[in-house]
Amino acid sequence: MEDRRFGFRTRAVHAGTPPDPATGARAQPLYLSTSFVFDSAEHAAELFSLRTYGNIYSRIGNPTVSAFEERMASLEGGLGGIATASGLAAQLVAILSLAQTGDHFVASANLYGGTVTQFTVTLRRMGIACTLAPGGAPADIAQAIRPETKAVFVETIGNPAGNIADIEALAAVAHRHGVPLIVDNTFASPALCRPIEWGADIVVHSATKYIGGHGTVIGGVLVESGAFPWGAGKHPLLAQPSPGYHDMNFVETFGEYAYLMRARAEVLRDVGACLSPMNAWLMLQGLETLAVRMPVHVENARTVARFLQGRDEVAWVSFAELESSPYRALSAKYLPDGPGSIFTFGLRGGGEAGRAFIEALELWSHLANVGDAKSLVIHPASTTHQQLSEEEMRASGVTPEMVRVSVGLEDAADLLWDLDRALHAAASQTLVTEGKP
Repeated sequence: MEDRRFGFRTRAVHAGTPPDPATGARAQPLYLSTSFVFDSAEHAAELFSLRTYGNIYSRIGNPTVSAFEERMASLEGGLGGIATASGLAAQLVAILSLAQTGDHFVASANLYGGTVTQFTVTLRRMGIACTLAPGGAPADIAQAIRPETKAVFVETIGNPAGNIADIEALAAVAHRHGVPLIVDNTFASPALCRPIEWGADIVVHSATKYIGGHGTVIGGVLVESGAFPWGAGKHPLLAQPSPGYHDMNFVETFGEYAYLMRARAEVLRDVGACLSPMNAWLMLQGLETLAVRMPVHVENARTVARFLQGRDEVAWVSFAELESSPYRALSAKYLPDGPGSIFTFGLRGGGEAGRAFIEALELWSHLANVGDAKSLVIHPASTTHQQLSEEEMRASGVTPEMVRVSVGLEDAADLLWDLDRALHAAASQTLVTEGKP
């Protein structure tokens, strides 16, 4: 079995969760324990000095959380993973593990609004600068890189603009400048795209979305490829003595595991944004059905996108598989099984039409989440991206008439019935706004 490369669906069910050696339990046990007993005083000292591996305290590691991390690393094709309390926590740990005051990183401007503020407000207060490159194309990213740049950050599928990142080309740009490419793969999930296979070095997720899958649990995870040369000179936090661990040099001590070890033993330890064992256990349940759910999500999204494209009330639809999409070729390359089920469209009549549309829906839930088994809808300009300036909003692709949908697992005919009713309500509101009878 050691020579067997198991398929994605098999690993989604089995990776990280062999039968429990103590009890024989086939399902992954839930270890609700804050801390773990040491074998001896020497064993405790070895654990705290990172000279041996084991469990100390659940803020740093927990058996149930470790099972989730191992499964995610297997599905993304990485060396290892680190689970966090949320997707934003995963991003924060990813950046703080390689950047400090005076450093800089480049990100596509087409990002989730909360990510933009984390990068341009919170991290800036810590002395870490971020340049948002409009468009996020490889040439735009390359132009923004500086000598003090430590990383490049993009989303596989931009939120909410729906642009598809050219991962292979972006990885080439980042590596040419000696920095890693970090990819937020939330909107695709590893079932549809595995950025490490295209050259990405670190993948992050809001596991709250497709990985959990049912809108019940919040969590995040980062996965590292193990291929980036952290000792090449651009990342002293990893390759020079660390005062956080008795002047330990992570590259010299841990080799290919240097980034993962620093991320866990220093950053996660000190930031404290760990994933709870209960949430990790629920995420494992979600992963078991991920490969089964995603094709239904995608097929429903295709049906909804084509329906909206044919309606007079709709000005445009941004779904990467449509012939009208400028990202169709990139979608075919990186997302051959479909570009997820989260996309946007614009209503004729602007914001007022959008409000009427959303309030008329019954089956679709109006809330701030995506990747749920249930179909969801929101108006980004007034909610998820409201905190951005007008310039940042334009750069991220958010417009007043934009509506974002996350297409769930319901019967497509029922989703279209509800959309039809809401579109008629939007059209009526447009006539009122224009003063027409």
